[in-house]
Amino acid sequence: MTVESTAARTTRRSADTTGNTAGKRTTAKSTTAEKPAASARKSAATAKKAPVKKATAKKSPNGEPELVQLLTPEGKRVKDAAYDKYVAGITPEDLRGLYRDMVLTRRFDAEATSLQRQGELGLWASLLGQEAAQIGSGRATREDDYVFPTYREHGVAWCRGVDPTNLLGMFRGVNNGGWDPNGNNFHLYTIVIGSQTLHATGYAMGIAKDGADSAVIAYFGDGASSQGDVAESFTFSAVYNAPVVFFCQNNQWAISEPTEKQTRVPLYQRAQGYGFPGVRVDGNDVLACLAVTRWALERARGGEGPTLVEAYTYRMGAHTTSDDPSKYRADEEREAWEAKDPILRLRRYLEASNHADEGFFAELEAESEALGKRVREAVRAMPDPDHFAIFENVYADGHALVDEERAQFAAYQASFAEGEGA
Repeated sequence: MTVESTAARTTRRSADTTGNTAGKRTTAKSTTAEKPAASARKSAATAKKAPVKKATAKKSPNGEPELVQLLTPEGKRVKDAAYDKYVAGITPEDLRGLYRDMVLTRRFDAEATSLQRQGELGLWASLLGQEAAQIGSGRATREDDYVFPTYREHGVAWCRGVDPTNLLGMFRGVNNGGWDPNGNNFHLYTIVIGSQTLHATGYAMGIAKDGADSAVIAYFGDGASSQGDVAESFTFSAVYNAPVVFFCQNNQWAISEPTEKQTRVPLYQRAQGYGFPGVRVDGNDVLACLAVTRWALERARGGEGPTLVEAYTYRMGAHTTSDDPSKYRADEEREAWEAKDPILRLRRYLEASNHADEGFFAELEAESEALGKRVREAVRAMPDPDHFAIFENVYADGHALVDEERAQFAAYQASFAEGEGA
């Protein structure tokens, strides 16, 4: 399926591009005098033994990483001089809307997990614990912005208007995506780790050349940050000043590999080496994620180039339903993060501010159950795909090898019918 440029539908101003010039590195040759050479060997041996100092992020007084936070885990609103203005106009209705988004996304996610356990889906990647990062950033986007997700951005899909049931076809094995990416400016899920950041960068470079003032946002995880594709996308986006926001959901675990085994510096600091800003935000604070993403997207639309946002959060469930996190992480770790639950945090704020009453929460609970029922019924009603659809759209003009494989598969299928008739 071809992804159309947003700018093909709306004409906007040109965006400047900038180039970086790399300097030459020079090396000096020392003389071959015996004494200096021996001294050099001794220095080298000493250097090998010296511990490498690990760069770390600043810590807050309570020992937590320093990050942008507008709502504490206890649900108290805190001020931030730099980012308050990006949520200054938020109303009680808006806050209830954010809470509803997170609750319904979590309910959908739980239903999908149950359906996989019942054999209705082949696999599922849960977002449990990451609702604030996804809803906050998703609601920061404009309709003409373009989103490139991984395979876990169910909350962002919700914000972009993609029907939740359309997310399940791929995991049931009945289609290759389930929605038209041009309909919501939300690309199909990407299974290959990190590759969507290059897609996003190329698209962003394209809309800049088209004169658009829209932006692109690419989602990826802490594990994907170790991929070469991500490094390449950082390089290209910086050199060409592409209007793209890299939104990294650092959920602490790349399947079973913790973040500290992937990087010596906090992830957001990697942006410095490429020449653009990086910021760490409390990924369990929906207001902070909304504010920081709005800031980053405005930078992109204004021609200021890329930004790296690290949403510091936690995957409270398994990596996917084929994973068992009890094999590699402690229960105490999960319990500590449960106290920072993004939904509970906003509920506490709503209640303390008298922005929501019991009637609101009761209605939302009923809506949540109705969504679960609709998802169950939709999945079980999905028709099986045509057995030969796998051979379509492989090559634009057909291919002899594909034709041969199709014929072999047809003969294989026919053998079952022959056996039944015998």
